[in-house]
Amino acid sequence: MTKTTAFDEQPNDYDSWFERHHDLYQAELAAIYAAVPKSGQGVEIGVGTGRFAAPLSISTGVDPSLGMAELARQRGVEVLEGVAEALPLTDNSFDYALMVTVVCFLDDLPKAFREAWRILKPGGSLVVGFIDRESALGRSYEQKQEQSVFYRDATFYSVGDLVVLLHRAGFEDFSYWQTLLPGEPPDVTVREGFGAGGFVVIRAQKRDKEDI
Repeated sequence: MTKTTAFDEQPNDYDSWFERHHDLYQAELAAIYAAVPKSGQGVEIGVGTGRFAAPLSISTGVDPSLGMAELARQRGVEVLEGVAEALPLTDNSFDYALMVTVVCFLDDLPKAFREAWRILKPGGSLVVGFIDRESALGRSYEQKQEQSVFYRDATFYSVGDLVVLLHRAGFEDFSYWQTLLPGEPPDVTVREGFGAGGFVVIRAQKRDKEDI
């Protein structure tokens, strides 16, 4: 997770997106809420400014950007400096982990998923929220990414891409939710499954090491 220059230099500009696009943010938050376990200790990997961890009562986060971390701390999140590929967390220490719009910025996504597997307790869950590359929204992001200071170097993924990588990292029992559906207002409409919504959430469960 080294593509942090823009986030280090412009954390407030990034954070202001959530104010300017409040309806989109609430829709994404609702989809993630549907997927996140309602009990247990969680951590957000790539916590950013804490826009998801704070309302979801996730008290711990990891992020490499000092500027983003400071805003998250102001929202009550304890942030550890680190990257997704080498988490500063002990083995088997969390019931679930969350990654929101993070996978597209990682240098080594398979390694990041293996790290998430490592820090989860047996049977723990990894929840990944992302812009689906194969959706209309995903295609729009790809077409315009050169114009975005934040997404210029991003790599977008499809649901299928991520499922393959998650399974290889030791995850199973996949569940899906989607929102930002084309032709509908950007409200908090959340549906199970994927294929229509621009923003997709995958929840996967850590499987035993001997099964990998």
